[in-house]
Amino acid sequence: MTDTIRVFAGDCTITTDGDTKQRRRGEVVAVLKPDDTLLVHDVDGYQPVEWLTRAETAHATLDGDTFTLVAATSDRRLRVDCHTCYSISRFPGSKAGIPVGTCPHCDGALTQADRNVSCLDCRREYRIPRRASVGDDTCECGLPTMCVERGERFELCIDRDCRTVLDAVSARFDREWDYPDCGADLRILWRGGIIAGCDRYPDCETAFGVPEGRIVESCTCGLPAFRTRTGRRCLGSDCAAVG
Repeated sequence: MTDTIRVFAGDCTITTDGDTKQRRRGEVVAVLKPDDTLLVHDVDGYQPVEWLTRAETAHATLDGDTFTLVAATSDRRLRVDCHTCYSISRFPGSKAGIPVGTCPHCDGALTQADRNVSCLDCRREYRIPRRASVGDDTCECGLPTMCVERGERFELCIDRDCRTVLDAVSARFDREWDYPDCGADLRILWRGGIIAGCDRYPDCETAFGVPEGRIVESCTCGLPAFRTRTGRRCLGSDCAAVG
């Protein structure tokens, strides 16, 4: 998420209604985040004196030199009424991620947060696959590369315009395996995820999801067996054979 963080400072009354009902007054700083989280900080400790996380509704109202902030859910309401305003500011904000390189488009810092790599300057974003790891190497385009395991280890650019995981898996494993029951080739396809589907479709509708992990052996059923994060798994997810 990349958006604006709004900061309000002043002598304020903070009122909460709902599971707790309380009214306090003090010189505070209130932070209204893009996900409608409202935090109110005083000078004591690291924890907000009051907060409401990801409210269903949140808004700020400016009235001359003062402001009112209201955040609410179905069972709780937080209101901040300013008596004397010290400052109102807006700042660009983003998720704090792990530095992974420099953007080739603008020389801004690239960071990884969850499954996104984004540039803090030009705001370009790249969605990476689940459990992919961004490494130290760089693609010819200048972006970082990532490591993905789907049958074997692939090193790919984080930009899908260079090459997708499907392209890499298809180039390596398309028609590499046979379906033991009918002997037909298994094609690498995309059906909401990477699958190995029987080449005799629609006469044979068999399809297997290609798991994350590396092939370590052939299963006794004839299909490849993968080493995954949760242990050994046959390509045939319902296979009961022991490889």
